[in-house]
Amino acid sequence: MIVTPVAKQPMALRNSAALKVITVVSGTRPPTLPCSTVVSFDSIVTLTAITPTPPERRLACAADLAAVSPGEPISRETALRLIQCSDEDLPGLLALARAAKERFKPGVITYSRKVFLPLTNLCRDYCGYCTFRRDPGDPGAHTMTPEEVLAVARAGEKLGCTEALFSLGDKPELLFPEMRETLRRLGYKSTLHYLEAMCELVLRQTSLLPHPNPGLLSVEWIARLAAVSPSMGLMLETTSTALLAAGAAHDNAPDKVPARRLRTIEDAGKQHVPFTTGLLVGIGESAEDRVDTLVAIRDLHERYGHIQEVIVQNFRVKPDIPMAHWPEPSRGDMLRTVAVARLLLPRMNIQAPPNLSAPYYEELVDAGINDWGGVSPLTPDYINPEKPWPHLEQLRLRTEAKRCSLRQRLPVYPEFVDAAAAKSGLLAEKLRAAADDHGLVSNGLVRIGRAR
Repeated sequence: MIVTPVAKQPMALRNSAALKVITVVSGTRPPTLPCSTVVSFDSIVTLTAITPTPPERRLACAADLAAVSPGEPISRETALRLIQCSDEDLPGLLALARAAKERFKPGVITYSRKVFLPLTNLCRDYCGYCTFRRDPGDPGAHTMTPEEVLAVARAGEKLGCTEALFSLGDKPELLFPEMRETLRRLGYKSTLHYLEAMCELVLRQTSLLPHPNPGLLSVEWIARLAAVSPSMGLMLETTSTALLAAGAAHDNAPDKVPARRLRTIEDAGKQHVPFTTGLLVGIGESAEDRVDTLVAIRDLHERYGHIQEVIVQNFRVKPDIPMAHWPEPSRGDMLRTVAVARLLLPRMNIQAPPNLSAPYYEELVDAGINDWGGVSPLTPDYINPEKPWPHLEQLRLRTEAKRCSLRQRLPVYPEFVDAAAAKSGLLAEKLRAAADDHGLVSNGLVRIGRAR
């Protein structure tokens, strides 16, 4: 049985005790109900209807599964049906997704060994699910100094890291005079100028390769950051504008307008910059929104060929955020979304963070991922600090239990390494030194250690 909550006023119920009741109901399995059930509730979480799925839907899903050819992209219409498949049909969906992954990159799951550098956690956006952002004066508000950046990067270098992941709030100086003063004291005009300098510092002083996630970027800034980093990223998150409404996840978050994020991703494509993006699952979007987000990513990649990685990331509840009582996506939600992503994007790299699906993260391999994303032996996941990285030895064992070997990659994916390494300059030199003949990290198969 699948139970799907549908809220008329989603954020209005976040503090409701009744939400916990409906969450419990959604986890039960009454034997008298058919295999798919839709639960609707008002903003006060009153159960209003239980509607069984007609047999025609099961038949349509079965027909869709039978028609899928692993390795060939499915249509939006097929994806919309498969992402809502019943529990009984889920094994068939997963089998097709795994087959598609094996046609794409057989027998291997990759990961990037990284240090996480939260350059600044000041941010002008107030997303309902974020525990990373701070206002000036908040406990934990901090902007790293160059000395701190270099110290963490050098410590990671000793542990075999090859990626310096820069995460930061989006243009905080536009909102906070305190950030403008910090930048003036450091000697930079803007947060992006400071980020550019820190990427260059890491590039020159260590063997690590920067991968910045700076938020929205102009054409000029994409080009400037591409000169000091082989890849960069921006999560699309969703194409749904409904989440910009008052009380929704992206209320008071001016940089989360989908059209603006799509423009940054497209502008990176026009400059042939290897780009990481993805969707965030469980923040109030519908199943249709998830499919449309994946289709939008596919359309941009088909046009420009630059999207190196699609992340399927699940929302996790945290205390002291506006969405602290929001229901998390279930294991079934994640498996369906990852599997449909694989069938929509059969020849693209798909990643899901293992720490956000622990302790059952190996099931994501069955859904068609071919990458675990960045895992650090040194720094925590500052976006989800309550979810520690798996130990890399455990990650290796669980990956091998799914009949795949674990290989360490660079922040830029192997299929994009040659083009970047063929250029002149320090960045290309560092890439050539770090990559093996397959575009992976030299000795990345056996260099397994302990992450926290």
